[in-house]
Amino acid sequence: MKSYYVYVLRSDIDGRLYKGHANDVAKRLKEHNTGKTKSTKGYLPWRLVYFETFKTKPEAIFREKYFKTGSGREFLKGKIVS
Repeated sequence: MKSYYVYVLRSDIDGRLYKGHANDVAKRLKEHNTGKTKSTKGYLPWRLVYFETFKTKPEAIFREKYFKTGSGREFLKGKIVS
């Protein structure tokens, strides 16, 4: 059974966070760190700082959207160590 992930990356350059979803986090992190993602290539390198696993893609997308809200950002502050 395939799993889906919501992940949070932190830029080593300025500490900004990027939230996304994927079914292969290692592959997706590599894409971010090789400049294949337009929105993140100016802030390389990225480190994986948090992830959650889901059984379905819609669940992962729903959680990703939550992380992009004010309360979602507050939740992540409590989970991610600086």
